[in-house]
Amino acid sequence: MTAAHTAGRAPTPGPSRTVPLGRRVRRTAAPWMLLAPALIVLAVLLLWPLGRVLNLSLQDYGLRNLIRGDSNYIGLDNYVQVLSDPFLWRTVLPNTVVFAAVCVVLTMAVGTAVALFLNTLSDFWRVICTTAIMVAWAVPALTNTYVFVWLFDPRAGLVANLLGELGLFEPGSVNWFSDRLSFYAIATINVVYHGFPFIAVTVLAGLMTVPEELYEAAEMDGAGAVRRFTNITVPGLRPIFAVCIILSTIWDFKVFTQIYLMPGGDGTNRSVMNLGVWSYTESFSQGAYGMGSTIAVLLTLLLLAITVVYLRFLMKEEEL
Repeated sequence: MTAAHTAGRAPTPGPSRTVPLGRRVRRTAAPWMLLAPALIVLAVLLLWPLGRVLNLSLQDYGLRNLIRGDSNYIGLDNYVQVLSDPFLWRTVLPNTVVFAAVCVVLTMAVGTAVALFLNTLSDFWRVICTTAIMVAWAVPALTNTYVFVWLFDPRAGLVANLLGELGLFEPGSVNWFSDRLSFYAIATINVVYHGFPFIAVTVLAGLMTVPEELYEAAEMDGAGAVRRFTNITVPGLRPIFAVCIILSTIWDFKVFTQIYLMPGGDGTNRSVMNLGVWSYTESFSQGAYGMGSTIAVLLTLLLLAITVVYLRFLMKEEEL
């Protein structure tokens, strides 16, 4: 056969090699073996407590059961009692959902605005300002809450004295912590103040990865600041915004310290209770651990449902 005929023919495929079963099993098992220590730790720290709470939610479990170590299963009676309680639908759930939604929106808005401002600074001032706002994030929520309680103290607080000096408010005439709306307004300021630094630093890191050429080209085409933000920044930072919104939603739905430590937030003022405080007071103030566990399970399910819905919404947007 001549070289010309040989060059015109397609190469004959060699015999296919089958990977031995043992090698395939080792290849498949290797990643899981590497992840096994972390998965075991997560199972011990997360799944076991979650399973314990779920088990308690199916019982009429009180202090007597805790001391004796016995169980008293009642099925789904706790869930029926909680879900049929008007206090859940009229007070606790609106407090939890509306408060969390407002905090997420404001935290994202303030954090993004601060990130955009930091992105315009020089390297030196960016480091200084970033360090300053991270100090606010590093302060524990307990300390932060006591600061805001002092600021809004009706008699001796800084806000009351300042408004009194301006002639707009008589110190001691109004207790902001007794009213449901003003109570959650103070809590919202506290949560947003404590949460926006994380959003700002995360969004700033994303902004620094967006090519400057895109902004320059858009500016040459006559696009203003708003159009550059909506057409370049938002699409480029969509994954970062998604993560920040999910984390903020989880954090703000399970806010406990900022509510419980404020005057009346420990359960003495039932009109300002959220799901977290209600679960705690039922468990440790009333000794109804089964009922408290039921409320905690419902809060977890609510968080999971909101997270799943948001992720599905993002996936649909990606498909479009």
